[in-house]
Amino acid sequence: MSALRQKVPLAGNVGMVLGSALQSAAKGNSHTAAPAAAILWPDKEQQWQSALPALRELLPGLCILGAYDPERRSGPAVWLKCAIAGLLPEVQFDGVPVVYLPGVSRSELRAIESCPRDLQPLAELQYRGVLWSQVNGKDWTLSAFLASKNGGLGLDVAQDKATQEALGQALQAGVLLECTLDELKSRTINAEWLLSLLAPNPTRDLLQWMNDPDAARSQWGVVLWDVFYKRCKGDFGFDPIADGVLVAAERLAKAEGKWSAVLELYRDSYNSFPNIFGLLAKIQPPQMGLFPDQDLLSGYPQANEQGEAALRYALSACAGMDAPQARAAVLAADKEHGIRRAWLWIHMGHSPLAAALAHLAQVAERSAVLPIGQTPTELASSYQHTGWQVDEAALQALACVHSKSDLDAVSAALRAMYLPWLEEAARRLQEAVKSVGGLTSSPVQDADGSLDGTCTVFVDGLRYDVAKRLERRLSSLGTTSLSARWTSMPSVTASGKAWCSPVAGYIAGSPDDADFEPRVAADGKPLSGHNFHKLLNEYGVEPLEKHETGNPKAQAWTETGDLDHYGHAHGIRLARDMETQLDQVLERVEELCGAGWKRIRIVTDHGWLLMPGGLPKSELAKHQAETRWGRCAVLKDSVHGTPLTFGWDWCKDVQVAYAPGVSSFIAGSDYAHGGISLQECLVPVLQLDCTGAIAQAASVTIQSVAWKGLRCTIAVDGAAPGQRVDIRTKAALASSSLAASAKSIEGGKASLAVADDEQMGSAAVVVVLSVDGEVLQKQATTVGGN
Repeated sequence: MSALRQKVPLAGNVGMVLGSALQSAAKGNSHTAAPAAAILWPDKEQQWQSALPALRELLPGLCILGAYDPERRSGPAVWLKCAIAGLLPEVQFDGVPVVYLPGVSRSELRAIESCPRDLQPLAELQYRGVLWSQVNGKDWTLSAFLASKNGGLGLDVAQDKATQEALGQALQAGVLLECTLDELKSRTINAEWLLSLLAPNPTRDLLQWMNDPDAARSQWGVVLWDVFYKRCKGDFGFDPIADGVLVAAERLAKAEGKWSAVLELYRDSYNSFPNIFGLLAKIQPPQMGLFPDQDLLSGYPQANEQGEAALRYALSACAGMDAPQARAAVLAADKEHGIRRAWLWIHMGHSPLAAALAHLAQVAERSAVLPIGQTPTELASSYQHTGWQVDEAALQALACVHSKSDLDAVSAALRAMYLPWLEEAARRLQEAVKSVGGLTSSPVQDADGSLDGTCTVFVDGLRYDVAKRLERRLSSLGTTSLSARWTSMPSVTASGKAWCSPVAGYIAGSPDDADFEPRVAADGKPLSGHNFHKLLNEYGVEPLEKHETGNPKAQAWTETGDLDHYGHAHGIRLARDMETQLDQVLERVEELCGAGWKRIRIVTDHGWLLMPGGLPKSELAKHQAETRWGRCAVLKDSVHGTPLTFGWDWCKDVQVAYAPGVSSFIAGSDYAHGGISLQECLVPVLQLDCTGAIAQAASVTIQSVAWKGLRCTIAVDGAAPGQRVDIRTKAALASSSLAASAKSIEGGKASLAVADDEQMGSAAVVVVLSVDGEVLQKQATTVGGN
């Protein structure tokens, strides 16, 4: 029996249609009395052999002429004929068997006299069965089946050599059989499209190969490696075998032509390719004379490292300058090196000095202006307006550097600019305090029913500029307001904590109190932790331990964070770890808001001074002091007061001497408090109304979150200019971001990538951020999946 023309079903994917075409071939024999014994599928060129694993799922009756392997229904002609005849109990067919004949043509079966002996047992089946071949008698090749309108799919297939080769590769890789007919009907099937099918993301493939060439080639196998090789030569003008990874690194550094897209992908996902930086670091930047084009150097880590070395020298040189000279030097350095903050290496942590320089430039500009005023109140107002920004910039600069050499360079510039500013600002406040006889402050007295629904959160050592930073982070939870007041003199924890508590009106001091610890006014008992909590309970303020949330309709006091202890223990490192310290505060506030508290009031006892290299030393003879702290000392009764001596606020009979300016009675201290300065004595009071964010977020809606690999596309309705999206593990914590950077919403959409491919499958939260970083909306998601 010869094959008759059959109508091929044109629905589903190519694999399904191929299986249906083979099974339909048996129907061409329906005019005879006997059903077809088998469908013979000759394939002289063995083009279809790579598709057999997929076709076994679609054709249960498929068997193969080849080596004896009963499990795969493969065997010699005699074994196949016995199986088709039903003589082998272990081989059963559901329907007409399809016999695939690799290396055998239709003409060989037809010529029985010359048919190879080992094939002759199957030759007679062409009379009892049907041959699946073209109407013209030729074997079905892959190209013919796709293109033919007589028994094939009738698709538009290019006939050039490159396309024919790519067709075989696409079939071998399994991707061609998965293509739907609807997708194929609308296009010309050519080599370019087939290669894009086999390697849909050639830029990522190139980075994967550069990151680990041997592993990539082993993972891809022969077909995909051959496709990758062709894409490299055709798209990127590069031979991965002859040129190697260093040449690829040179092209990546230059980022010319299509390599610019490779560099852009590397910028978004460099954490996924950790070995590439080492390759790029080997590439020498081009020699460009005295006035190099910095944009052309941006792809070279060596150029960045040379810039860091030059900047390290320039900042270190500030140690021998006065303040105006150091400011001018820092601003000149920023003009030269600031461009490197737009380079990739800063995000990878390889430009710490360039990052610190942005904040040092702020110190240089803002420290040229001192707080203005004749009274403590006027100086406080000036500091709250702009002065705190100098302190914040100094902290941020120190936070950027980790190595000793970098820290020394930043410290040299800071001491030259920041220390004189601190010193003069402190002296101005001290003169104002002397003129009025103190800071004219009074303790908080608010333990009454008017503050029901308020939980007071005490944070030890929350300086005003740090409270500004905390306020920005808390704004996602509601409406915030930040004010300031003077703490007790001296500004130490034992005094200041009682001073800012809701029960301050029921506390007093005496000359016998040690270490500035006052006592309960009613019974004279020392204000230990136990007695302090007892006093709070007595006046209707519930003390809460750690994760306790209490009654949100009453009043409560809780303590969290410990900046002061961390500063005393670690000194300069406090600047680097500040965000981690504030994480504790934020998590506690979130916990209280979630429990139903309407208002959170954050208070503190004192601020502090932080100066790399230590504060200046001030002399105070040991025989003059009863007890001596870093910035203050209790004088003995027989000693006359120093020029800067005031009574203890809890008991004026206790005379306290203060170190002048920002000096310390104890040498070598980077971190200290207890003296008289705006940073230590002007303490923040930060209030959060927990329901404030609801109305602001009402107009913004996350419409959809769609993932393609590690890239996420977010559609947002009602977004305003300046709003951004981010992907985080904790909605309110910017430090938990998984993205390379938050992205602006443009046209109602934003697209951003997760930097680390190890996060694939992790739980995350998509957040919409206001211009100020407030979380307006959030939606749970899974990295890499919808």
